[in-house]
Amino acid sequence: MRAAAPENLKYALFLGCAPHGAAPEARTSLLAVAAKLGIELIEMTDAPCCGGAHLQDYDDFLALAINAKTLAIAEKSNLEIVTICNTCSLVLSEAASRLAKDQALLDRVNKKLAEIDLQYNKGARVKHFLYALRDDYGFHNLPVINPLDKRIAPFYGCHNFRGAGSMDDPFNPRALSDLIKTLGGETANYTLQTSCCGFHAELQAPKTAARLTGEILQEARDSGADCIVTPCPLCQMSFDIGARKASEEMNDSLALPALHLTQLLGIALGISARELGLKRNIIRPNLTD
Repeated sequence: MRAAAPENLKYALFLGCAPHGAAPEARTSLLAVAAKLGIELIEMTDAPCCGGAHLQDYDDFLALAINAKTLAIAEKSNLEIVTICNTCSLVLSEAASRLAKDQALLDRVNKKLAEIDLQYNKGARVKHFLYALRDDYGFHNLPVINPLDKRIAPFYGCHNFRGAGSMDDPFNPRALSDLIKTLGGETANYTLQTSCCGFHAELQAPKTAARLTGEILQEARDSGADCIVTPCPLCQMSFDIGARKASEEMNDSLALPALHLTQLLGIALGISARELGLKRNIIRPNLTD
């Protein structure tokens, strides 16, 4: 008998930019899954962009102050921050870690935050939704009604394991594989599941980005995967939107369906394709037969 799912799980939701723009299906599928599981998400509508690990290279203090604003807002609400983007998790966790270790830097940041009547006191906590499901809700508590019965390639992405926010073993990650097993699927084993998808190299080095994407899709496909799943909307876009360029670069047809973590989970929970935004996926998955 399955244990009762935990009640009253509540988080401050930091969505990031992609779910508001290029990947709205990441947002809609998250909200549908959270509603199904009884998880309350309070969207941080006044939180700024995290900088995407790019602003940091241009103006480190500006990026730190911007992310300290987000941390201060969550701290004030006494809620743990949950994200659905590896890069957002990395950037926010790194900001929190730096400010916790450097009082002089925190004082400087708080001087800037005081201009908008905020103060940060080192109390914010940041967690990706994948690990909130694993650690707080419990994979074993998921009410699966549509077992997947497919071979699924997990893709963690590189930002999942960098910095202070890492919550899995970079040499032997288990969270996605354990979730896939819980959902009735089989994990496709391949070596590149913790590598870089190429997203952050797209503007500077598009051919390199396409090759990075292509090598992952090629290996995942050759492992017998029916689809690839990732907890990061930036990685999902690399595989879905970027499949054409990757195919051209690799001289190979690499049309492997790529799903957001919340889309895969939603299918197994019996949530409709419309609520999961599956029509927005360029390469449509077929996981319900």
